[in-house]
Amino acid sequence: MSEQMIRERSVDVAVIGAGTAGLAAYRAAVAVGRGAVLIEGGAHGTTCARVGCMPSKLLIAAAEVAYEIRHAGPFGLRATIEVDRRAVMDRVRQERDRFVGLVVAGVERIPSTDRITGYARFLAPGVLDVAGSIVRANAVVVATGSSPVIPPMFAELGDRAIVNDDVFAWEQLPDSVAVFGAGVIGLELGQALHRLGVRVRIFGKGGRLGPLTDPAVRMTFVNSLSAELPLDLDARVRSVRRVGDRVLVDWEDREDRVAVESFDFALVAAGRRPNLSALDVERAGVRLDARGLLATDRTTARVGASSLFLAGDVNPSSPLLHEAADEGRIAGEGAAVYPAHRPGLRRSPLNIVFTDPQLAVAGESFAQLQARGASIVIGEVSFEDQGRSRVMLKNRGMARLYADRETGRFLGAEMAGPRAENIGHLLAWAHQSELTIQQMLAMPFYHPVVEEGIRTALRDAAVRLAAGR
Repeated sequence: MSEQMIRERSVDVAVIGAGTAGLAAYRAAVAVGRGAVLIEGGAHGTTCARVGCMPSKLLIAAAEVAYEIRHAGPFGLRATIEVDRRAVMDRVRQERDRFVGLVVAGVERIPSTDRITGYARFLAPGVLDVAGSIVRANAVVVATGSSPVIPPMFAELGDRAIVNDDVFAWEQLPDSVAVFGAGVIGLELGQALHRLGVRVRIFGKGGRLGPLTDPAVRMTFVNSLSAELPLDLDARVRSVRRVGDRVLVDWEDREDRVAVESFDFALVAAGRRPNLSALDVERAGVRLDARGLLATDRTTARVGASSLFLAGDVNPSSPLLHEAADEGRIAGEGAAVYPAHRPGLRRSPLNIVFTDPQLAVAGESFAQLQARGASIVIGEVSFEDQGRSRVMLKNRGMARLYADRETGRFLGAEMAGPRAENIGHLLAWAHQSELTIQQMLAMPFYHPVVEEGIRTALRDAAVRLAAGR
């Protein structure tokens, strides 16, 4: 066999990246009956298992237990707690490694002939250089994920500036952390660390607060979180500098007073950037926009009229695991039948944040409805006096449901409150089923449950719909 034959290979579909989206794309292409290869230059195990969903929920679970013990007094219970900072992180890492191992075992079940190790870059449309070998593919799925953004102001901090990946490598919890960013990562990790005894202050920018866009829901959550830990959603940070092994943050507070505080670390949660720069994607016949992104068709995951498909966090529109899995499937099937057009099912949007109170956005958000000029009515409920929520002393937050003023169809919801991770699913299912407010009210509601609060909001929306008619 010639050297050229050894170093060149032709396939139907090449998938770059073996994370959640890449694995789904590979399996979808193979299921259609096409030959596919999975290319990965880094460690296997998916972002979710290594540094995302699972280790963060392990940390949050420990924080929730600590919080419940400290706040058992109103139930007539007396308890004390000591946080073993090393033991907490031992469990996080051990369980994290178990989840990673399960993913890696799944990858190893893929035939070795379909797995290529090395970093890929485009030479031409459908032509890849992988560590000096050439892969020619009829279509390519890019599922290379994303990486944390570290703004220049943190450059001088060295190892005192960390990202979420670094948190899960800690052998024990530190004494203090300044969190920069009030998105999902900053909120979840900031509150969890605080509840485990770490001194935390969250510095936001531009008023952003996770996925929330409804001003009323947002305010209830701000009030709740601010009562627990220092939170500034539009911080005027003057400087962040390293002094020895400490991080010194200098900022102006809401009263225009200068404040200075010292921390062990600066946790930078300022967003993520798609991993595209090393791929030379311009050689694939596509162009990056001014933000360094590629635009895709939501129903096909395809980039324009090219043979390139994107899936997962490399497409930052919906950086969520269940969306990555869906995009991977859609991209894999589309690449398998290229140049034929094959749209796939996109489910109703669902975004959940595991703070306390939990956050959920299902269907269209308030901002999306406002942007498209939708004529809506809003039904709402406060959880302050909701029966089951009050029994559990989880009576914080509110939910707002949006309905089309003419048809009564449920369009979406935003929520900060108890059991939002469960209620969000019910609302997303109702949205995908295109139910009306009256049809949702016709569903069963047990007593006493938190879901009765949603019935209250539905009744409120129904009254407003009737008044409008």
